[in-house]
Amino acid sequence: MTSKTFQDVEVWQRAHRWVLAIYGLTENFPKHEMFGLTSQLRRAAVSIPANFAEGFKKAGNADKLRYYNIAQGSLEECRYYLILARDLGYGDTKELSDDLETVSRMLASYMRAIRNAR
Repeated sequence: MTSKTFQDVEVWQRAHRWVLAIYGLTENFPKHEMFGLTSQLRRAAVSIPANFAEGFKKAGNADKLRYYNIAQGSLEECRYYLILARDLGYGDTKELSDDLETVSRMLASYMRAIRNAR
């Protein structure tokens, strides 16, 4: 892992762009969801790149992987919220779901590289 900052890592870049897209989607959610699904989805979405960033500076691989695993948990939470938003008729979430799957695969690969670097 030769990146100097978390911002240099492609998985973080993709996750950050995805969060921006989530904010765009949730702008169109009904106002009564402001403290419900809108807030929950945004919080979980932000947690993905935020936990990656926090883990990036951890000294040991075990600590890094713990934060990246927390990001994976938030990612799965978002996966459900996108299904819920779709089923409630709040918007087309297919592209966001596809992009989330890409971030998921990239994060898993990044974690695998850290585990294999031992």
